Amino acid sequence: MSSSIPSKMEAWIYNEYGGPLKLVSDVAVPEVNDDQVLIKVVAAALNPVDFKRRLGKFKAIDSPPPTVPGYDVAGVVVKVGSQVKSLKEGDEVYGDINENSLEQPKRFGSLAEYTAVEERLLALKPKNLDFVQAASLPVAIETAYGGLEKAGFSAGKSILVLGGAGGVGSLVIQLAKQVFGASKVAATSSTRKLEFLKSLGADLAIDYTKEKFEHLPEKFDVVYDAVGQGDRAVKAVKKGGSVVVIAGAATPPSFYFGLTSNGEILKKLNPFLESGKVKPVLDPKVPYPFDKVNEAFAYLETERATGKVVIFPINP
Repeated sequence: MSSSIPSKMEAWIYNEYGGPLKLVSDVAVPEVNDDQVLIKVVAAALNPVDFKRRLGKFKAIDSPPPTVPGYDVAGVVVKVGSQVKSLKEGDEVYGDINENSLEQPKRFGSLAEYTAVEERLLALKPKNLDFVQAASLPVAIETAYGGLEKAGFSAGKSILVLGGAGGVGSLVIQLAKQVFGASKVAATSSTRKLEFLKSLGADLAIDYTKEKFEHLPEKFDVVYDAVGQGDRAVKAVKKGGSVVVIAGAATPPSFYFGLTSNGEILKKLNPFLESGKVKPVLDPKVPYPFDKVNEAFAYLETERATGKVVIFPINP
């Protein structure tokens, strides 16, 4: 299989922060380090970190452009490094390719025909999911799970999810209920997404256009803020409870959770995905074809997406 890997590939690249994103056809296929595999990319998902990075918001700690963006990947292993133990050519895998999301992320991301990834960041793709569904998961589900774990969430506790219809929030609702055993899950969204929140398992769906969640008489053991409302979030938590913030500033007693990518989390959650207890959530506009990445970015930046924005097929 290795012999059929080309030396050049198509990839989306920007050469400067805030500059145009262009599809280029003569990008060198990445070399594979000893601990990495080369993935033939089938699908990739976009995350807010992608457009924030492109705008130069992490310039001080970023790898310098030119950059191929993209964190989430699903595809097929076509080459393995000498130290790789558990993956082999032909394996269908998924993962978040950047171990640390903000500090020196890879210059060659997943919006390309091939990408090189450390074995420890990957897991086998759940058998019941297609590549589009699998690509939608890694960053969001690892962020959802890691934040809940760091908050000390456990069976019998209650949670309020701010931004329950988004990529991370939709998975926090499901994980809180199905994996952690929440006693009650409340979540916020706009009017038209309230039924969607209930379909994910929310016991209480709060219309943020009509009521302020911090004025509810009920307080929660954990508040998971996926939208950057930290100053209000702290008013909705019980005394001694935890507030997880993944966007915007963290006002005490809340804490900021930044993801360190880890394939072990995906392996742990695969049984819940394969049993259908936890489901990927895709925006109705998905998938965007590979030549429409600019349109996909523009849509993501409206912050109107329900669930994830995925690019497919990349390398059919």
